[in-house]
Amino acid sequence: MTLPRGLRALLPPAAVGVLLLLVWHASVKLTRTTVIPTPAQVLLGLEELAVRGRLLTHARDSLGRVLAGYTLAVVLGVPTGLVMGLHAPSARMAGPVTQLLRPISPLAWSPVAILLFGVEQAATVFLIFLASLFPIVAYTREAVQRVPVRYLRAGRNLGLGPGALLRRVIFPASLPSVLTGLRITLGVAWLVVVAAEMIGVNSGLGYLLIDARNAGKRYDLVVGSMLLIGGIGLVLDLAMRRLERAPAVRWAFTREP
Repeated sequence: MTLPRGLRALLPPAAVGVLLLLVWHASVKLTRTTVIPTPAQVLLGLEELAVRGRLLTHARDSLGRVLAGYTLAVVLGVPTGLVMGLHAPSARMAGPVTQLLRPISPLAWSPVAILLFGVEQAATVFLIFLASLFPIVAYTREAVQRVPVRYLRAGRNLGLGPGALLRRVIFPASLPSVLTGLRITLGVAWLVVVAAEMIGVNSGLGYLLIDARNAGKRYDLVVGSMLLIGGIGLVLDLAMRRLERAPAVRWAFTREP
């Protein structure tokens, strides 16, 4: 019997995951360590949090902060990148500032965020916004600049004005690359929220991880939090990849020779 294509694609990573779990369990048992938990202990710890209602609460808070900061960055960053990609003087003026601020670690802004917002959720959202904004601007600008000139000439020859050219040619042609940039940036935003929650809030998966370590040395919850963070990050990435493959955004193009 032939397995469905989707199931066949899942078998190799599933086999690797099972193998890693077996190696993990065997390593703990052979070394007789009392620090590193077994997979079963981690599962029991997560079940404990789920029964108490804390697991869903922490995951919801982290996702909410990412959604808020990332959405603000998309709303501001995509139009800014479009303008910079289409208008050379704007790129010359704002480009150096963007490249100067972009390499700064988002966590380096933590003192500024705390000074502006205090130890509140707004400070975490601000850090996620900064971590997402500059990459989104850069990816969008580059995507627009990579639209082949022949596409623009063809649109103008067909009588398209600036607005119609942007709507019917430039934006659809650059959308696949823009979405790739948005997917990569979403992964960065998820990393930042976990790190930021270790600093200044009392909820979220980052807070759960550091609290489990400091409060009771619950390493089963520490490892469980790490796995949960990775699992949610994987789901977010897969969702963005699925959006990239949507028929409406498949207008890819090749570089102009």
